[in-house]
Amino acid sequence: MGYSQDIRVRYGEVDAQEVVFNAHYLAYLDDVADTWLRGLDEGFETTGWEIMLRRADLTWHGSAGVHDVLTIDAEVVRWGTTSFDMAFEARVGDRLVLTATVYYVGVSVGAHVPIPPPAAVRAHLGG
Repeated sequence: MGYSQDIRVRYGEVDAQEVVFNAHYLAYLDDVADTWLRGLDEGFETTGWEIMLRRADLTWHGSAGVHDVLTIDAEVVRWGTTSFDMAFEARVGDRLVLTATVYYVGVSVGAHVPIPPPAAVRAHLGG
């Protein structure tokens, strides 16, 4: 996979069932994608390009609890003209917790009109 990041589950992210509340997983995936992009350039938006989420498909295979370390692997699995799909796997140790695909659209900063990604961004993400 193209990028990997560890996220430690905090106390406030678990629910009454003592597992990560499902909505937090989207925040984790967003953090991984953003951190990967900022590995190219902290202010990549200065290129006039940024991303917006179009769709997200998540499948849970297990749970994570407070103080668990989620290792989240990300990989771009499809490039379109202005969009791309990023696949994620989240694990606690060797145990699979989540698989997901997030569908992003590259847009112009401010106006949010779909535009192709800069060549440097596409190369950084593996395309």
